Amino acid sequence: MPKVSTKNQITIPVDALRAAGLEPGDEVTVRSVGSGEIVIAARASRVRRHAGIAEGIYRPGELDELRDEWDR
Repeated sequence: MPKVSTKNQITIPVDALRAAGLEPGDEVTVRSVGSGEIVIAARASRVRRHAGIAEGIYRPGELDELRDEWDR
């Protein structure tokens, strides 16, 4: 059973981390949801949050063609 240390630190069981998809180095947010309860949630990176939002805007290969123009 994890305990709060004198430095206010808690070791999270590895099974819980894996189930949540968290990995070493991931940033998390921690908030209180009531007396004796907290929620730890993955903090979405800006890259992750925006990745894929432009899907379908360009036809296949079009971005490569545009990038090739930069070298001219």
